[in-house]
Amino acid sequence: MSVKVLTVGSAVGSIRDLFAKIKAIDAKHGKFDLVLCGGDFFGPLDDPSAVEQTKELLEGSLEAPIECYIMQGNNPLSDAVIQKFAKTGGELCKNVFLMSKSGIITTANGLRIACLGGRYDPEIYSSAEAAPGFASPYFSTHTMERLLSNTLTTSTSKQNYKSLADIQSSSSSSQLIDILITNAWPAVITHLSSAPLPAPEIPSLAGAPPLNDTILRIKPRYHFAAAGGQPPVFWEREPFVWSDEGDRVSRFVSLGAFGGEPTPGKKQRWFYAFSIAPNSPTAALVPRPANATKNPFTESSSFARPMKRSFESTMESGENFIFGNNVRQPQKRTRVVQGDPGKPPPGYKCHRCESSEHFINDCPERTKPPEGYVCKICETPGHLVRDCPTRFALGDTGGKKPKPGYICRACGSEGAHFIDDCPASSVRPREDHRGRRGGGRGPPKEIARQSFVSATPKSWPNLTPSYSTADECWFCLSNPNLAKHLIVAIGAECYVTLPKGQIVPTQSQLRPGDESAAVPGGGHVLIVPITHYPTYSTIPGDLAGPIIEETEKHKAALRAMYAKYGCAIVFFEVGRLSAKGGHAHVQAVPIPLKLKDKVEEAFRAEGRMSGIDFDEDPDVALEACAGGRGSYFRVDLPDGGKLVHLMKDHVPFGIQFGRQVLVSLLNMPERLDWKACTLPEDEDRADAQAFKAAFAPFDPTL
Repeated sequence: MSVKVLTVGSAVGSIRDLFAKIKAIDAKHGKFDLVLCGGDFFGPLDDPSAVEQTKELLEGSLEAPIECYIMQGNNPLSDAVIQKFAKTGGELCKNVFLMSKSGIITTANGLRIACLGGRYDPEIYSSAEAAPGFASPYFSTHTMERLLSNTLTTSTSKQNYKSLADIQSSSSSSQLIDILITNAWPAVITHLSSAPLPAPEIPSLAGAPPLNDTILRIKPRYHFAAAGGQPPVFWEREPFVWSDEGDRVSRFVSLGAFGGEPTPGKKQRWFYAFSIAPNSPTAALVPRPANATKNPFTESSSFARPMKRSFESTMESGENFIFGNNVRQPQKRTRVVQGDPGKPPPGYKCHRCESSEHFINDCPERTKPPEGYVCKICETPGHLVRDCPTRFALGDTGGKKPKPGYICRACGSEGAHFIDDCPASSVRPREDHRGRRGGGRGPPKEIARQSFVSATPKSWPNLTPSYSTADECWFCLSNPNLAKHLIVAIGAECYVTLPKGQIVPTQSQLRPGDESAAVPGGGHVLIVPITHYPTYSTIPGDLAGPIIEETEKHKAALRAMYAKYGCAIVFFEVGRLSAKGGHAHVQAVPIPLKLKDKVEEAFRAEGRMSGIDFDEDPDVALEACAGGRGSYFRVDLPDGGKLVHLMKDHVPFGIQFGRQVLVSLLNMPERLDWKACTLPEDEDRADAQAFKAAFAPFDPTL
């Protein structure tokens, strides 16, 4: 016989309203046999309304319309709730039962329901001396062991249950569970799934790796989680099967919160109704769902997060610093070009003229400059920089012609030639990579791609790697000149560092009464892939996944951290395929919340003045650069939107454009030149330590 179950998300203290909603849903779609309440049923201990409703519940004046089983979510429980639980064995009032932090119940219908309450913290999980109780918001390895041992407890079954204590006393020798309700997500639950996530950072913030092994053992048919994001969001994964249990089907659902602070946008789905029949020898086998995927728990070994390795262990092992003995060297891949080279893919249309014959950057309608625009080369209006007739003008010695006012320091001539092209100069002209003379730049310098072994925080002060050609790259960890004291986090694929000369003033550069440095240590940081690639678009497809995933995790963590300090965040990336072979990185800059809605217009306005336009479809623009097919400038806006500018050959792009926009928005024109903003090393170290301490609770690498 099927059991009809209603599962709801965090009430966050809105108990009276939740009971009213449950009653209405039951009247319309019931009758339900029981309700499972995930996450934080009770509100914050400092919320007067939530405290009052908790008191009414415990006193019995607030009644639940159906049997409700509640759990501990992110927050500790009040002393009054804990004392009532201890006194009654879990029955807080009529029809409301608090499940153990890690326990299992068997209902009168024979359903086995397991619960794991609290939130996951790696340090507390492994270091706690005993299982944390309800007064702690965390669970530990002891909590998990208790859950697994409870699933194996046996006792005599009872047919009539008078209380939760009666229900808890009945269980089975089988470790398999019908329904699991947790606060945290399993770390691998999103693997092998194509169901779109509401926010890509959720798995990194809500995932708990220890849950993976637990689910391998108990194989729940339904698994509900409540802490998917802040605020929680709804996400349902495709079902998957356990081939070693007769194709037993499992489903995972993350629920939005019922209560809590209202958030902008559409309210997340907070309830889920379903019917489930207890397992029995005569029960019909559930057919394999058509949309079932591979099992992420049995197939997860190839997806497991790589273990972090220390610098010391790498040095002692004698591995090659660039490509260690145990590190697969990235291989060049032959790109398959479909259709005519340089032609748009099938279905592409220029967003300006609707033509399918060219990309938007090649559209003939893009030649008209904005009103008031003045060319920065010839300082005359009427054309863009890329169309300047003097742009490719030659000087009197055959090299590039300099701007008016340039004086050759060798011969004293004005506007005739650069010093590199001067016959009287000791600086001899060189051939560029196209065989042309002049210009001063040699062929593109190849900097070896680097596969670096990541470090634990304790090893940061002892960075003593060997060096190779990467020692000339500002961002390669093998560079002896890299400011390693500014590194604040190192993961398996990326590291996070404060730059020299932050946009945000700190330490001795703070002006009297300046509140711009709301984030400890300033907050202007770089996310840098450890392996050397010129841009994110040049990372081979078979190697890009882990790097991009960890970059997004860092972005999500930084968003959450800056929000704590009342700041929004702007990310920007200069993906330029330069002759010197730059190193990909993303810059993150905190801004006051009052400015977050002005960021997009600030970039667009500055772009109009500089001849920089942004594509109408940023995703299509980025796709056009995939595989290193072009250079780009990308901005991730505080509201989640993107701006993308595609650079064209021979059209100058100022590498400091992103900084230029933000110092203007922040009204800090004196912060434009990063070199003028550098601090003494002792102040840099203090900023790095302050940021590292504030970032630690959010750091996805810890």
